[in-house]
Amino acid sequence: MKKAAVSELKASLSEYLSKVKKGEEIIVTDRGNPIARLIPFRTQGPYATEREQLAKEGVLELGTGKLSPELLKPSPVEDPQGLLLKALLEEREEGW
Repeated sequence: MKKAAVSELKASLSEYLSKVKKGEEIIVTDRGNPIARLIPFRTQGPYATEREQLAKEGVLELGTGKLSPELLKPSPVEDPQGLLLKALLEEREEGW
């Protein structure tokens, strides 16, 4: 758990919010006295709590942005002997 003075939090809000998104908790202090706690917003879903716990333990790093379209492009399959095509055609002949 990290601590941040109000002035420090105001100056670096984006940085602290990024840490909170990753599962960290921030204690906000005013003249050294704790006045607030920033915690991650819990999302709904069966794996949300487990995912957040793993991130907090450092086992998992949560994503911070969108996936690159390059990751979604299919990669070419190398099959110089045509074994994949042969297997597909045989399966089609046999039926389900």
